[in-house]
Amino acid sequence: MRTVCRLAAIGAMLAASTLTSAAQIGGKLVVGGNPTPGTEQPQPPNLADRIAVTGCLQPAPKTTDATDANTPSDTRFVLANAERIDRVPAGTGGSPATESLSSRSYRLNGIDSQFSPFVGTKVEISGEIAPAAPGSANTAPTLVVEFVQKIAPTCK
Repeated sequence: MRTVCRLAAIGAMLAASTLTSAAQIGGKLVVGGNPTPGTEQPQPPNLADRIAVTGCLQPAPKTTDATDANTPSDTRFVLANAERIDRVPAGTGGSPATESLSSRSYRLNGIDSQFSPFVGTKVEISGEIAPAAPGSANTAPTLVVEFVQKIAPTCK
């Protein structure tokens, strides 16, 4: 009998909290929309520019990058001894920018907390190749990182 009473009480609390939540947003289900009015949303990723690579994650050579560690930057970390792997879904990596790519190093675009735990380890990284900036002197392509996974504790 006690169990039935407890279940009834839990059900009543759940129903009350659901009604309270619905009342707070006018009882309407909020779907889609622009989370920041007046701000254009970024374009969806171009699947043809996505690749997966393995290599040694290292700090970039000293730069004059003074941006905040929480601001994405491609000047703080690099992937050295990179090898491309075929571990991305079908239809990815087929753009002209990725098919002709044979680089052994990549500049990694992301925030510090994405990379700092993996410095000096062998990692697998997937992401999107960013188009080269016009007139850019950088020879290593930029990989906008979406996923990092450690696959070995040290680089060999």
